[in-house]
Amino acid sequence: MIEVYVDGASAGDPGRSGAGVFIKGHGKAEEFSIPLGLMTNHEAEYHAVIKGMEICIQKEYRVVSFRTDSQLVDRAIEKQFVKNNQYSPLLEKILELSKQFDLFFIKWIPSKENNVADQLARNAIHNQS
Repeated sequence: MIEVYVDGASAGDPGRSGAGVFIKGHGKAEEFSIPLGLMTNHEAEYHAVIKGMEICIQKEYRVVSFRTDSQLVDRAIEKQFVKNNQYSPLLEKILELSKQFDLFFIKWIPSKENNVADQLARNAIHNQS
């Protein structure tokens, strides 16, 4: 099983944003720092999941366990529902991508357990001009 830690961050709300993706599995670790442009922190959290899923699909990882420190995103995916319609297209994209895995699930973790993905997301913000 592949473990995927994701985090989104924004410098402002909205502001320059980034996604951090940290993948552990098959005896190796991979780190991705992805600039996202201008968006809110919540949007960045959703985009971090999407980017992580796209990376896993590209690498043909079929059984994945995602970890996020965003309760908003975790609950939305688990319930397949968002209160704020602004996030509906992002949730739909996640649900569509999840069909490409043999097994996909997401789990909320405390921020202190998501330090690597958090730092990767912050690096992505600082690497934008």
